[in-house]
Amino acid sequence: MAIEEGDKIPAVMLDGTEGEAIALADKLGKPFVLYFYPKDDTSGCTREAQDFSALIPEFTALGAEVLGVSKDPPIKHQKFINKYDLTVPLATDTSGAAMEAFGVWVEKQLYGKRYMGIDRSTFLFDAEGKLFRAWRRVRVPGHAVDVLESIKEMQAH
Repeated sequence: MAIEEGDKIPAVMLDGTEGEAIALADKLGKPFVLYFYPKDDTSGCTREAQDFSALIPEFTALGAEVLGVSKDPPIKHQKFINKYDLTVPLATDTSGAAMEAFGVWVEKQLYGKRYMGIDRSTFLFDAEGKLFRAWRRVRVPGHAVDVLESIKEMQAH
């Protein structure tokens, strides 16, 4: 059962680029954006990470934290960050528990071939850790701005 709006943030762990454990349950107290993307250093994923990186000062000004997640290992994330001067933090879902909890590990199809992969999705949590908005099957152009606008909308309520 995938997370839905109004649900609490799942108590799952991720691995940061320095090998540190990141507990999603610790992300309470401020708005939190968690975005899942398929793979480091591919065109759509690079554009998405660059878009979020460009807006990090605005997310920070709103008191929000942003974290990108894929299955790529921390060392690959670090190379990706360095190659594109990314400022958005990235994490690895080594166990797959987060992808399962968020319902983003799905069957995909490319050139008639079926395979399992990450559905590009973003989740915005309020300061109490409740899911305010979910975007599934994200189209990258304009998405980071849309997420930023949703934080402003959330804070206006």
